[in-house]
Amino acid sequence: MSLSTHVLDTAHGRPAAGLALTLVAGKQTLFSGTTDADGRCPALRDLALDAGTYRLSFAVADYFRRQGIALPDPPFLDVVSIDFGIDGHAHYHVPLLVSPFSYSTYRGS
Repeated sequence: MSLSTHVLDTAHGRPAAGLALTLVAGKQTLFSGTTDADGRCPALRDLALDAGTYRLSFAVADYFRRQGIALPDPPFLDVVSIDFGIDGHAHYHVPLLVSPFSYSTYRGS
């Protein structure tokens, strides 16, 4: 099974390029990377995943600080973590729409 993500910066209306993310299963980090210019992380698709539970974590406060946004200390959103399960379908897509004060996700296609 494979996994992809797409991060959109809803505060600026564009892909979130250069946003750091990690994929963890249990206590094991399976992947660390950053999004490309389109807000995607193509290397994430190269992982062969088994059925189970996973956590995708996105370093959103660091990303918005690099965009020049003044965030409170501590920021309202620092790291957005999405816990999800994979049950046996061939591909999972977990998008993130994010601003400094909100986020949304869903199971995409």
